[in-house]
Parts: sequence; structure tokens; C-alpha cells
Amino acid sequence: MLLKFKNHILFHFPFLQKAKILIAVSGGLDSMVLLHLIAQLNLEFAVAHCNFQLRKDESDEDEDFVKSYCKENSIQGFFQKFNTNQFSEDEKVSIQVAARKLRYEWFYELLATENYDFVLTAHHLDDQLETFLINFSRGTGLDGLCGIPSQNDKIIRPLLIFSRDEITTFANENKLKWRDDSSNASDTYLRNKIRHHVVPILKELNPSFLNSFENTIQHLNQAQSLVDDASRIVYRKVVQDVDNQKIIDLNELLQLPNYQAYLFQWLSPFGFLAWQDIYDLVEAQSGKQIFSEHFRLVKDRETLIIETRSDKISDEYFIHKNQSELNFPLKLTFCNVSDITISNSKTIFVDVYALKFPLKLRKWQEGDYFYPFGMSGKKKLSKFFKDEKFSIIDKENAWLLCSENQIIWLVGKRLDDRFKVTENTQTIIKIQLV
Repeated sequence: MLLKFKNHILFHFPFLQKAKILIAVSGGLDSMVLLHLIAQLNLEFAVAHCNFQLRKDESDEDEDFVKSYCKENSIQGFFQKFNTNQFSEDEKVSIQVAARKLRYEWFYELLATENYDFVLTAHHLDDQLETFLINFSRGTGLDGLCGIPSQNDKIIRPLLIFSRDEITTFANENKLKWRDDSSNASDTYLRNKIRHHVVPILKELNPSFLNSFENTIQHLNQAQSLVDDASRIVYRKVVQDVDNQKIIDLNELLQLPNYQAYLFQWLSPFGFLAWQDIYDLVEAQSGKQIFSEHFRLVKDRETLIIETRSDKISDEYFIHKNQSELNFPLKLTFCNVSDITISNSKTIFVDVYALKFPLKLRKWQEGDYFYPFGMSGKKKLSKFFKDEKFSIIDKENAWLLCSENQIIWLVGKRLDDRFKVTENTQTIIKIQLV
């Protein structure tokens, strides 16, 4: 096993030879074998141990075991206790999700603060199979069936080529010590039910089942690679990246025979899960939207728009006389000038005596109207938005600079004609969107 592991590292992860490595060590069988194997390769490494405080004294005993091992073998160790139950309750997520989030956030913090390059975890082939079956039972796409990646950013899993039986045999032959996790014997978690009741039947039906499964995973990953290539090619034709938005052209999308598959590929990374609702959104009326935890998907005319969900901000901000700038939610500057220079959508010049302070910056409301500079008469903002082809998100992001109840400026778009500089203007104020 040691020779196979060494060759695996040299062939697939040669960069580890010169890297500083953190090994995630729980004290259990798998992580202690990984620790032993890495030590045999004379790589530069340290240990990171998480105490999730989920098994009372047993969790603390695991931590003490790893600390003692590190001390006896002169290995640097990093140790962290987490109040996992409290975090799970606060974040309204399962214990498993809470532990995973806490673990990986801490790992990345260690990489940054302690100048390490990668974290190695001890996931193996049986873990891969269990993950495959969990995803399969819940319903998933091809990506979910590909299982646990051998490398995901800074996280590397070099034991995925080994079965649990191989790891156990190696540990016994080398007289390694480890801690058994009592929770692994419980059927409380879905993973344990699959491990105890489903996998043994599959192995009984086919003694070479794990080898067959490993081949299947390789084929699935190859297929996923083809899908990714096709997805990138079509993406460039159908999707525009504009500022902080991604705009999907529905006319182009609907020409594709398998457009739902492309939507799945593009939207999955944003955390969207309500797939039937998303597919229905393609034919829905403008204004309908679907949310993930951090993003929203909006139907706007002939497009779907993806953007980050923003925290709610105040609807009104005030600018007082002699105030030179406003820094939030927009960066606006105000200064008196003697003459008009270059005027554009981001810079306006107004007659200061037409203003009544404090000025107000606010969102638009139904019924708002103004007198667009360069046009005759007044116009409802809703009609202006329509004529100028504002998207739903553009309208939501629009700000109005007002003097009392009169609109001075649709910020960044159009000045109101009532506040323009004339030949009778004595004092000019320049207002700029920075």
C-alpha cells in the first residue's frame, strides 16, 4: 500500500513534494493511516484536529489521543474546539452540515494564517461509494454521481484509490493505533444505514463490486468532462456577463434541444434547487423570480438574470447644504463651479437656487414622474423605464435624487429639465456619480 500511495502522489499530486501540508486527523483509523503514509514520504506537514464536542468525553479523548501522538512524534499540531450544536441551531442546518462548514472554514483559515498550501483528508473508496448512493437516493445530476473529487481547490483526498479493507489491513500490519468513533455504529445517519445495510449486500452480490464501482466513477468523470466542455462552449453563445449579473438569452437558449440540461449546469453552482420551478420560469411572465441562499434568478422579458441577493438597505438618504459628498449607497460628490464643463450621464450641472435642502436620495415609487432633460413635457418613470428598456433589476437598482417632492436626477441616467442651468443661473452646483 505504501508503494501504491507513493506512486499515486508522484503521478497525480507531484506538487505536494514542495508544499506545506495540513493533514486533517480525527484520530480514527483512516486519518491515522493517512498520517503514517505521509510521514513515510518525508513531506513537510502538520496536523489539524477538530473537536466538535458531539460525543461528550469521547470527543475530548480523541483530541488527547492526537495531541499525545503529535508530541511523541514531534509533529506540529493545531487543535480547535467547536460548539457544533449551537452553530447548527443558529444557522438552522443539520449537525453534519454544521460540522462540515466549521471544519472547512477553519482549515482555510489555517492555510492563510499559518502559510500552509493544502489540506489532506482521509476519504477513501468506501466513502466515495456511500456518497454516490446518498446522492443517487436523493436524486442528482451527473455531477452528484461523480462523487467526491480527489482535489477540490486546496483540499486533496489521496486515499480515494483505497478501500476500507485495504486501509484496515495496512493499519493492522503496521501495528498502528487509532480511536474508534462510537457514532459509526449507530444507524441514526443515512450514511451509516447505507454503510451497514446496503453496501454489504452489493459486495455480496459482486465480490469485485468496489473495483467495478471505481471504473464506473472514472467513466462518469470522463462524461462530466465532456459535459463541462460543451457547457462552456454554449455558455459563450447564450450568456452575457454584465457587471455583477449573468444574463441568459432565452431566444438563444430555447433553440437548444436540451436547454434544461444547460440550465442545470449553469445554475447548480449558484445553489438553486427548485429545478421544475426554474424550467417553468422560462415560459413565465416577466417579474417572476426564484431564490437560492445567496442568489436570485429573475425572468425579465426575453432573458433570465442571475444576481447576488443584496441585504436590504434604507429607502432614503439625505444630503444637507454644504455637504460635499455622499458615500452610501452611492458615491456622489457635490461642489460649486463657475461654469459647465463636460456633462454626461454620470455628471450633471444644476441651478443651486432651484434646490431645496436637504436633498433626498430614494428609490422610485409607482406614480413618480419627471421632466426628462432634452424632452418636452413630463413623463412617468414607469414609461421612461419601459422606453429605455430597463430590466426589472435595473428598475430595482434605480435611485432618484430629489428636491422635496421633485426629481432632480434619475441618477446616472437623466437630469430633470426643471433643474438645468440657464442663462439666468447665478450659482452652479456640479453633482457627480463616482
